[in-house]
Amino acid sequence: MPESFVVRREAHLAAPPAAVFALMTDPEKILRWMGTEAEVEPEPGGLYLVNVTGARFARGSFREVVPVHRLAYSFGWDGSEVVPPGSSLVEIDLIEQGGGTLLRLTHSGLPSAEQCAGHEEGWAHYLGRLTEVAAGRDPGPDPFYGRR
Repeated sequence: MPESFVVRREAHLAAPPAAVFALMTDPEKILRWMGTEAEVEPEPGGLYLVNVTGARFARGSFREVVPVHRLAYSFGWDGSEVVPPGSSLVEIDLIEQGGGTLLRLTHSGLPSAEQCAGHEEGWAHYLGRLTEVAAGRDPGPDPFYGRR
């Protein structure tokens, strides 16, 4: 049986793990780098719901929350039969490094090379925006706004 498709990304952020963790778990802070609406309950079983582009909701639930070190949540898209809500898994590790944070992201359970490529593009884009915000800069308007 073939393994599912996986996206792996790393980003170096100029902020301590606690600040990066807050940027990923506080709804108001999430909106600085991704999305137009966010409702998150960062505890095991809690809701993960982000309107990523203003036209598409990502939905899942938290599986693991280790404050300032690790997040894991199920992930998928409302209304999608290809990657339905909760059908894949996002795991994020935050490692203190050189006065900042090394973020390691693994998104597993994607159904195809096409979906893997699309999610790779999305994660590269949004982790770039997160890097800007973590460094205290404004990433500007999101060019992915309105994208389905």
